[in-house]
Amino acid sequence: MQGYPQPLERLIMQLQKLPTVGPKTAQRLAFFMLTLPDIETKQIAEAIMEVKENLSDCKICGTITDINPCHICSNPRRDPQIICVVEQPDDLWAIERTESHKGLYHVLGGVLSPLDGVGPDSLRIDTLFNRVHNGAVKEVILATNWDTEGQATALYLTQHLEQFQVSVTRIAYGIPVGGDLEYIDEVTLAKALEGRRAV
Repeated sequence: MQGYPQPLERLIMQLQKLPTVGPKTAQRLAFFMLTLPDIETKQIAEAIMEVKENLSDCKICGTITDINPCHICSNPRRDPQIICVVEQPDDLWAIERTESHKGLYHVLGGVLSPLDGVGPDSLRIDTLFNRVHNGAVKEVILATNWDTEGQATALYLTQHLEQFQVSVTRIAYGIPVGGDLEYIDEVTLAKALEGRRAV
């Protein structure tokens, strides 16, 4: 059986580079793009190029931004005494959507993972310590994921932040709102019991 035309095959291969996109999804996306009007296809391509050309890392917190420093770091209404440390920019925006954090952020750019060759020098850890070192920061909230690498990163940061006069806190873990106890895994349930508080 003859394969796809070369341009279509190339598009399918490129789409598979996107996260969570396997061969079948890439194929569906490619065929969908063939049905789009030329103007919409062009708009998608232009949007991708615009993102690559006009976005950069904030020189203070490390998030993705179109101005430097970013809108959050340059906002005088944010509390500069509180820094929330996250792994990636999408984690920052997840917290921002809650509208509950009024301080600043620091994006590490990943987590410690010795097996993958990711050590402290590969992340924005030194820049975090520099921000805390000036003495204006009173609290560092560690909002890394609750997986092995996220916990190892939080532990590493906690140990090294002890040298500064700063309070270090960790985001809570436990049962999600609307969660059904019978479907919650044992580790999450145990952690929820450990982290119980007075009502």
